[in-house]
Amino acid sequence: MTNPSNPSNGDDDTPQDPLSEMLAKMFGGGGAGGFDPQEIARAAGLPSDPAAMAMMMQQVQAMFSAQSEGPVNWKMAHEQARRVAASDNDPSVTALQRRSVDESLKLAEMWLDPVTDFPSTGQLGRAWSRAEWVEATMTTWRRLTEPVATSIAKALSDVISDQLPEEMKSMMGMMGGPSSMLQNVGGAMFGMQLGQAVGALSKDVVGSTDIGVPLADGRMALLPANVAAFGAGLDVPEQEVQLFLAVREAAHVRLFTHIPWLTGHLLGSIERYARGIHIDMGKIEEAARDIDPTNPESLQGALSQGVFMPERTPEQDAALVRLETTLALVEGWVDEVTAAAAANLPSAGAMREMVRRRRATGGPAEHAFAALVGLELRPRRLRDAAALWALLLEERGAEGRDALWQHPDLLPTAEDLDDPAGFTDRRKLLESSDADVDAALQRLLAGDFEPTGDASDASDAAVTPGDTPADGAAAGDAAPSDGDGGTPPDASGDDPDASGDDPDAGGPDPDGTKAG
Repeated sequence: MTNPSNPSNGDDDTPQDPLSEMLAKMFGGGGAGGFDPQEIARAAGLPSDPAAMAMMMQQVQAMFSAQSEGPVNWKMAHEQARRVAASDNDPSVTALQRRSVDESLKLAEMWLDPVTDFPSTGQLGRAWSRAEWVEATMTTWRRLTEPVATSIAKALSDVISDQLPEEMKSMMGMMGGPSSMLQNVGGAMFGMQLGQAVGALSKDVVGSTDIGVPLADGRMALLPANVAAFGAGLDVPEQEVQLFLAVREAAHVRLFTHIPWLTGHLLGSIERYARGIHIDMGKIEEAARDIDPTNPESLQGALSQGVFMPERTPEQDAALVRLETTLALVEGWVDEVTAAAAANLPSAGAMREMVRRRRATGGPAEHAFAALVGLELRPRRLRDAAALWALLLEERGAEGRDALWQHPDLLPTAEDLDDPAGFTDRRKLLESSDADVDAALQRLLAGDFEPTGDASDASDAAVTPGDTPADGAAAGDAAPSDGDGGTPPDASGDDPDASGDDPDAGGPDPDGTKAG
């Protein structure tokens, strides 16, 4: 067996570059087919197991030959996600499970009617296997990850190209050019790992909205296998677990269905965040040096450790705060509404706390996805948001609380999550200010904007031709009182009563001739 740190060509003791030797055997020699699994194993320092080598070579050959419409091989991502979802047993959903899920979601809709102002969506409930969840959500995953995926795939192909020996570049040029081939490699590498992450998530989620984002175009569904896994060890009847999770799923779908702007707002925020991500080329280069192209497990291990974790700028941090606030508001609202709707379930409190912890910390699959694309879709402030929605329910009722979703400008902010009790007072001040501005604009447009004698109107109308800036500024104020150091009232030559103020406002002398 060849030492991978100092391989030879078998004919002499001259050290050879491992990548050069591997690619030479792959594309230059090894018989008519150009691929010799035993030579690849020897160059990589791996055992010469024909079956293992054949499987390994299929993956390597697919990586080099895979064609895609863009920088990322989404077909490979899709196939890898399906493959991972089907591992560890992914049984097809039975007719009994489909009926049970549909009945649970219908009952959940009935329980939600009294506790929210949003009406039922009237959807049929769906029961999905993990592979079906992948099929239903892959389009959204592509939309969420495409900006950063494109950047990382390009960085991968650039780094690999820079590290190739010149003779390898010439050899690859005869096979269609190193640029296109390496672009395929970079896109395939990222596509494989993205598929790995999505496939792993399919084993954790219990519905179509489990991460707080509508991944399946507003469809309402549960995954029976994952629902059973969620309830394992809780000592709660499986039907009760399914009903509680059905209420959460139905609440999410109601919110996203009746607030059309919300889905675009969330997905758009994620896309804008992803487009601004800075790719750390140093980590890309380090990963490319350590990855063994003939060993897909080493590729997946390197990527899953976060070597492609992008570095965030201050602007990205600010964008992430806004995104996390919206996610927290969504999850906090669903948490509160679900608690009210499922209050008759004996174990609702325990399951509510379990879901809160699960959403706040995330599981291994969520961490792997975050490491890959630099984005964590977790509502860190779920409890704060739930407390705010509970307070607003007491103050405004369900209709007033839910009306805040009608426009993004009406939603609570991060400041409101910091101080839920002060939300109403802050909103009254804002609404009062807006009303004053609207009234002033209406008067201006109507042509009857005249001073009323109030300080605010006087300041707008005080400047007349011939006044100096100082006069105009002072005219809107009351005449200075005793001891305030103000300018004598006759300094500008104006009548002291011209401002329309009360003559007593200027001082003790009723005729305004003295300022003290």
